[in-house]
Amino acid sequence: MAKNRAKKESMADGASFLRNAFAAEEQVLALEISLASSSIPHNGTAGSINERHFIDLLRRYLPKRYEVDSAIVIDSEGKTSHQIDVVIFDNQYTPTLLDQKNHRFVPAEAVYAVLEVKPKIDKEYLEYAGDKAKSVRALHRTSIPIRHAGGEFPAKPHFPIIAGIVAPAVSWSKELNAEAFRSVLKTLENSRGIDCGVGLSSGAFDLYDGELVVRDGENSLIYFVFRLLQQLQSMGTVPAVDWNSYATVLSNVRS
Repeated sequence: MAKNRAKKESMADGASFLRNAFAAEEQVLALEISLASSSIPHNGTAGSINERHFIDLLRRYLPKRYEVDSAIVIDSEGKTSHQIDVVIFDNQYTPTLLDQKNHRFVPAEAVYAVLEVKPKIDKEYLEYAGDKAKSVRALHRTSIPIRHAGGEFPAKPHFPIIAGIVAPAVSWSKELNAEAFRSVLKTLENSRGIDCGVGLSSGAFDLYDGELVVRDGENSLIYFVFRLLQQLQSMGTVPAVDWNSYATVLSNVRS
C-alpha cells in the first residue's frame, strides 16, 4: 500500500513533520479568528466566537482532568470575579455551581489558570488582563485535610493561579521583543501579573523562574500550549474544598 504524504514526511524527518502539522493547526485557528473579525459586525459577538475557538483548541490538548470554559469565579464568601474569557479548572474533584445554559460559576479552589482572548496584545489589553486576573486571585480559597484509611493528608497549600493573554497579533513593531512590551509586563506585579501569552502571528512568551522567555515565529501557538501544559502538570491536583464553608454562607450559620 502506498504511503500517504504525511506518513512519508514523518518517516523522512519526524521533527519537520511535527512542526508542519502544528503550524497548519495554528493557521486554521488564525483563519477562524480572521473570519469572525471580518464577517461579524459586532465586536462582542466576534469576541465570544473567538473565545470559543480557543476554548475548543485547549479542550483538544488538555487532559480530561481539566475543564476549559468561560466563567465567573466564586468563593465560599459569595464574592465573585469579573467574567473571565477562558478558565482552566479542575474537572475531577470540584463541581461548578449554579450552571445556567452557557453561564457557570467555578469555585475559586478549582481554578488553575485564567486567560483573556483579545484582538491584540498591547498595553491596554495587558493591563485589562491583569485586572481580570486580580479579580480571581483576590478571592478566598479554602483547603482542608483529606482523610484516608491510615489517617489524613494535611491540607494542601494553594498554588499561584496562572494568568495569560491570547490574541491574533501584537501591536509593537518589534512584537514581543519590544522594550515597550517588556516594560508594560514589568508593571503588572503580584495579583495583576501576567505569566504567559501568545500572538498567533507574532510569538509566545512566558515567565520561567522569573525570567521572560520569548518564542518568535511559526508554531508559537503550540509552543504556548505545551509550556502551559508543563506549568499545569507541575501544579498537581487542586486543594480539597471545604464545602462546609460554602454551606455556612448559604445557611447563615455562624460558628
